[in-house]
Amino acid sequence: MKEPGKTLIHGWGRFPRAGARMSEPADVDGLRALLKDESPGACIARGSGLSYGDSALAGSVISSLGLRHVCELDSADGVLRCSAGLNLREILREVVPEGWILPVLPGTALVSIGGAIAADIHGKNHHRHGSFCEHVRELSLMLADGEVVHCGPERNPELFQATCGGMGLTGIILEAELKLAPITSSKMAGRSLPAANLAECFELLEAHEQAHYSVAWLDCLMRGPHMGRGIIYLAEHEIEGELRYRGRRALGVPFATPGMLLNRRSLSMFNSTYYRWQNFRAGRNRLDLDAYFFPLDRIRNWNRLYGAAGFLQYQFVLPLDAAREGIASVLRKVSDAGKGSFLSVLKKMGPANGNLLSFPTGGYTLALDFRREASLFPMLEQLDAVVLDHGGRIYLAKDARMSETVFKAGYPDWERFLAIKQRVDPNMRFRSAQSDRIGLTGRGA
Repeated sequence: MKEPGKTLIHGWGRFPRAGARMSEPADVDGLRALLKDESPGACIARGSGLSYGDSALAGSVISSLGLRHVCELDSADGVLRCSAGLNLREILREVVPEGWILPVLPGTALVSIGGAIAADIHGKNHHRHGSFCEHVRELSLMLADGEVVHCGPERNPELFQATCGGMGLTGIILEAELKLAPITSSKMAGRSLPAANLAECFELLEAHEQAHYSVAWLDCLMRGPHMGRGIIYLAEHEIEGELRYRGRRALGVPFATPGMLLNRRSLSMFNSTYYRWQNFRAGRNRLDLDAYFFPLDRIRNWNRLYGAAGFLQYQFVLPLDAAREGIASVLRKVSDAGKGSFLSVLKKMGPANGNLLSFPTGGYTLALDFRREASLFPMLEQLDAVVLDHGGRIYLAKDARMSETVFKAGYPDWERFLAIKQRVDPNMRFRSAQSDRIGLTGRGA
């Protein structure tokens, strides 16, 4: 039951849910007054609410969406200064007509700038251009005592490395200065290639590692010689064409569908039909930006398709030398459990950066979506063991249930992060349900 004065909120996975006292200061002065008043107590910032689990859940939540007043583009040099509350779509509308694009784009355009930095998001080009924060020149951060500090690769670098990927635990991001990438067309030249099994998926991704963007969809229910069959999607920016950003209108899912509709039979039928259709239309095609980068944004509230109980996304990364064996083991366990996923996405990752809690590291990442049900959690614990046995880690922005042991084994720099946090936030003012659960900020606050 929701407590009086609290709003029931959740992340994109719609699990877990928690009551929170919500605040949305309209500007920096309002935010400072809120923190100095200490009325929120222990709190966490929240942007668009698109992290999947509980990283933006706490007893008190401060929305950054009121911080959206600055969007200044130096169109000659491709440098953007913007507020943390703006989302990627709003930025693209401003910069694409001027011949620039955000150099890293995730699977949705609705992520806020603050959220993109806090999760150090990655896209389909990590193997070429790294994660989002590698293109951040500087950011301003409000600490727990209301002080605003500036940090970047050359200015307060330790705090910068803790904030980028730090899930909002060092402070509240106010503004950022980003270096954009030049484009001469807003169209994408796409190419799709069918792969008969997992080994062929890896071979095609390796063979096309010079592609600007690459990603693979896998049929995670197939067994035997066809296990891991999939479709590889490659893309480049076209050289000639118009410079216009068209944010597509989305059709909405008005209510949560019955979870029983997602079962092994329905998933198998969907995956087989999708593979055959994509195999039939494999080849080259011309796409606008949204169609390639944000296909799921066409369906507003698509998370409701998993039912009222919500869903969990399980995304992990394994080092290059362990990825093939480890991912094959994961797919076998998923198939044996009959817990197939509509969205099974494989990407090659480039080298890790120096950010202490950033997820990406050199190798391969696989993301799987599962309807929440009691029988899911024992299987996920089995997957945890595979990931750790192969030297991998789980993505904090997608996590809703990782244990402290699994987190600390996968993120060896957690103690360095915690030392920096204790220096700038000694009273652990900024904390979340996730940070308590994984042992970064204690429990029961």
